[in-house]
Amino acid sequence: MRKSYSYFASLLLALFFSIAAIAQTVTITGNVKNSSNQDVVPAVSVTIKGTSSGTFTDEKGNFTLNTSQKPPFTLVFSSIGFESQEVVVNEGGQVVNISFSPSSSLGTEVVVSASRVPERILESPVSIERVSSAAIRIAPSATYYDIVGSLKGVDVVTSSLTFKTPTTRGFAGSGNTRFNQLVDGMDNQAPGLNFSVGAIIGVSELDVDNLELLPGASSALYGPGGMNGTLLMTSKNPFKYTGLSFQVKEGIMNTDSRYRDASSYHNWAVRWAENIKDKFAYKLNMEFIQAKDWLAADKRNYANRASGNGFIIPGTRETDPNYDGVNVYGDETTADIRAVLQGVAAQAPFLAPYVSTLLGSPINVSRTGYNEEDIIDPNTLNFKLGGAFHYKLTEKVEAIVAGNWGTGNSVYTGSDRYSFRDFKMGQYKAELKHDNWYLRGYTTQENAGQSYNATVTTRLLNEAWKPTITFNADGTPNPQQSDWLVQYTQAYLASKLAGAGELAAHTQARSVADVGRPEPGSKQFKELFDQIRGISISDGGGLFIEKSDLYQVEGQYNLSPVTSAVADILVGANYKKYVLNSEGTLFTDSLRPIKIWEIGAYIQATRRFLDDRLKFTFSGRYDKNQNFEGKFTPRGTVVVTVAKNNNIRFSAQTAYRFPSTQQQWIDLAIGGGVQLIGGDESFQDYYGFKGNRPFNPTNPSELHTFKTFKPESVTSYELGYKGLLAGGKLLVDMYGYYGQYTNFLARTLVGQSTGAGTRFFSVPINIEEDVTTYGFGIGFDYRFYRSYTLSTNLSSDVLKDVPEGYISFFNAPKYRFNASVSNAGIGKDKRVGFMVSYKWQDAFYYEGDFANGDISAIHTLDAQVSYRLPKIKSVLKLGGNNILNQYYFNAVGNSFVGGLYYVSFGYNIF
Repeated sequence: MRKSYSYFASLLLALFFSIAAIAQTVTITGNVKNSSNQDVVPAVSVTIKGTSSGTFTDEKGNFTLNTSQKPPFTLVFSSIGFESQEVVVNEGGQVVNISFSPSSSLGTEVVVSASRVPERILESPVSIERVSSAAIRIAPSATYYDIVGSLKGVDVVTSSLTFKTPTTRGFAGSGNTRFNQLVDGMDNQAPGLNFSVGAIIGVSELDVDNLELLPGASSALYGPGGMNGTLLMTSKNPFKYTGLSFQVKEGIMNTDSRYRDASSYHNWAVRWAENIKDKFAYKLNMEFIQAKDWLAADKRNYANRASGNGFIIPGTRETDPNYDGVNVYGDETTADIRAVLQGVAAQAPFLAPYVSTLLGSPINVSRTGYNEEDIIDPNTLNFKLGGAFHYKLTEKVEAIVAGNWGTGNSVYTGSDRYSFRDFKMGQYKAELKHDNWYLRGYTTQENAGQSYNATVTTRLLNEAWKPTITFNADGTPNPQQSDWLVQYTQAYLASKLAGAGELAAHTQARSVADVGRPEPGSKQFKELFDQIRGISISDGGGLFIEKSDLYQVEGQYNLSPVTSAVADILVGANYKKYVLNSEGTLFTDSLRPIKIWEIGAYIQATRRFLDDRLKFTFSGRYDKNQNFEGKFTPRGTVVVTVAKNNNIRFSAQTAYRFPSTQQQWIDLAIGGGVQLIGGDESFQDYYGFKGNRPFNPTNPSELHTFKTFKPESVTSYELGYKGLLAGGKLLVDMYGYYGQYTNFLARTLVGQSTGAGTRFFSVPINIEEDVTTYGFGIGFDYRFYRSYTLSTNLSSDVLKDVPEGYISFFNAPKYRFNASVSNAGIGKDKRVGFMVSYKWQDAFYYEGDFANGDISAIHTLDAQVSYRLPKIKSVLKLGGNNILNQYYFNAVGNSFVGGLYYVSFGYNIF
């Protein structure tokens, strides 16, 4: 009985304290509206001053804040683009309605990426660019990923409509391993294919909170790969951005039918997020894109492909028997018909005297190729699915489980032209997050689906319907009457004997040898092509299998609350593991997957002096890859405040990268018969280089010497200024940099003698000489009459001291310029918005594994006009990219990009 009384007393006591706790809870409600147009303002931070307790306004501008703190206390209202506002709450249950004033000053943003801790963008110790969700809404770009291309110092390589690769400070390419892309902290690079897929499986447009770009060296904090920059994409927090959002974008492309018939463009996106009592929140995102892709239609004649250092020459199929069109596939197969002519002379001695007159110079002829529209499905699809669950374990600790998954069809230019079909990739993470620390684990799962090498597949198709020349099992030629080259040579000789001219004889010979050639689109062509592209590369087809994975665990701790008396100190570490699995189609992994691990750790210390007018920051990072010696990379920065909102910055840092997974382990035959191999020492044994030394193809007496394969590093110095002038209406940002690369990673071509002739290899090497790079950037943002904003920037990048004979892949115009004028609110109710954007880049010479050649200067004009419907929280937008429809390509072999015109309707996208 006594025990029952004890339980009853405990129950009453617990009930008493629960009622007391409820009685002590204070609830504050309210609404926030824009003072200039009375629109509701969602996602406004509402916090109790001096604490971390707070909430956000919902999609209707309403908020509810529950707190155990007794009034009076002060609420702080803050949001990017608005002036912060404070309100004193004197009693529980008080309703607080705020008229929120838009900020009239520029440069008020807070960034995280420059130092891994929040700081004003004006006080960043290194160059940084930021794109907010508001900037995405006003931009004319059809996708948010395109906006990056208008930032200072940025180049974007467009392989196709949905496959775009941004970079800074040179080395632009379809897959740039010197530039990091992180999505919510996850490395977005495909672990095996070595390209970032932010445009394919990254954050959907409705879920983008902001983009932060660090141009230049950044590996001191972000690890290997950040030699030339880091792009960080952050999605919206479901605690902050709630409700239903959707956007429907319909457009038209190829309007002049120059390369394809006019076609539609569809981009649909939806987002749902819910905040449940500031304790649990979740979000779901979907985005779908469908269109007829841009066509790669470069028909220029490409010579010397087999050397790995080819070039553009005059000529067409009609004027050059050895024509090799850049975007014509199958014509990479070439042969000298003189050997067959000699065989004819041996079998018919009476022809020998005449044949001997034809043997003076090589008579190279190429197979008849197919255009890209014949072999690659133009139907581009991209489906993204994302979601996250957030749970607050305590007021300061948040647990997050999130994932992004994407699939679709696209086209990519690497060592050859690749068609991605049913490509899939997912990224999944679990994270614990605190104001001062985080612990994160994530994985990247890659599956190339039914993707194939279009170049190789088409060459094999030609060999399938009629072999160029028959070979014995030991690799020696055994010509047959049914061979394409034999038929070509015989017809050529017959025409010459009949008195035909050289070109006429070649034309007649091709028409004879091409008898039976499958016509594009025919049943014969489709069946044969589909059969070959469905066979893996390792089994003699065009299908590449890629199922590589990445696993990473990382953590960071901000010790500043403990160490601030001495310095603000930040520490972090990570472990990364690659599991390469191409089943022998891309890597030397036919027997088993290749596993590579990396570890890294960093520390950063910041100290302020002279009443915060002088800030020093020192960082250091150590990384170790299992195949290479460890690397330490330091960074030192200083920021001097010369006047309020005016800062001069200087940084000196070392950045580096380990050779990519492909540079270590690739083993791939590419167009022209060159074998692209990795730099791991095992290749020397595999191909017998130690017993049969390779040589310099331009000087066969010069043997190639393999040296220790090392990581590449760059020491970079930057001086910059960022400040507000003209009463906060003019933002000026400028920088100049100088860098020197050590052990610069490049490729060179070597030859190896075989019983059947010479075999060529493209091998990665370190250039022993130092390579220098330098450049500058300057930008102005001026907010003048009634919130009209004029933005301009000019930048330049230069690389020099690359030794002759090496391919650097620098690929940057010497100068580029951007300009735009915009206003997000015109008219009495400020419902009309517009933006006009112009971009120009200088001509330059492009180098790539696929092809080299000149890129003409590019001029594009984008524009949009929008109208807001605040009562239904919606916006209508009419816009266009490259509205003058001036087709361009920004890498040799890539798609020709024309005008895209669209109209969109967005709900709750503010």
